[in-house]
Amino acid sequence: MSTIQNDSVVTFHYTLTNAAGDVLDKSEGEPLVYLHGAHNIVPGLENELAGKTVGDKFKVTVEPELGYGDYQAELVQEVPRNMFQGVDDIQVGMQFQAQTDDGVQVVTVKDVTPELVIVDANHPLAGQALTFDVEVVGIRAASAEELEHGHAHGAGGHHH
Repeated sequence: MSTIQNDSVVTFHYTLTNAAGDVLDKSEGEPLVYLHGAHNIVPGLENELAGKTVGDKFKVTVEPELGYGDYQAELVQEVPRNMFQGVDDIQVGMQFQAQTDDGVQVVTVKDVTPELVIVDANHPLAGQALTFDVEVVGIRAASAEELEHGHAHGAGGHHH
């Protein structure tokens, strides 16, 4: 398999920066591994990786609608503090899993008052244009098990 296409397991290094040029994340030492076409990475980056080959290096800016989505103010909610039973010291920035009608959702604490905890269910990178500086370092065909599970296995991938 010489080019990235659906059902390819792709290995790549990346540096992720925001509009101000601040480094938000990077693949330090260990490259990222994903199953192409299985929606394991943001759509804008996956779209750009299609057709690339080992050794390709590129930079792409992904707008929010093809990244982590637009920031939605309605996903910020006030929750009674007593909903956090067993957590005595709730701090801004802490993350919790919340059970919703759509399943489990991660929320981030934005503010704490004596009565309320303000939580934000937006992805921390929602609403931001993100720039990925990428180098493709490996492409192989996915195994039947990887295709069945919907993600890459092995070094850099998912472990069961």
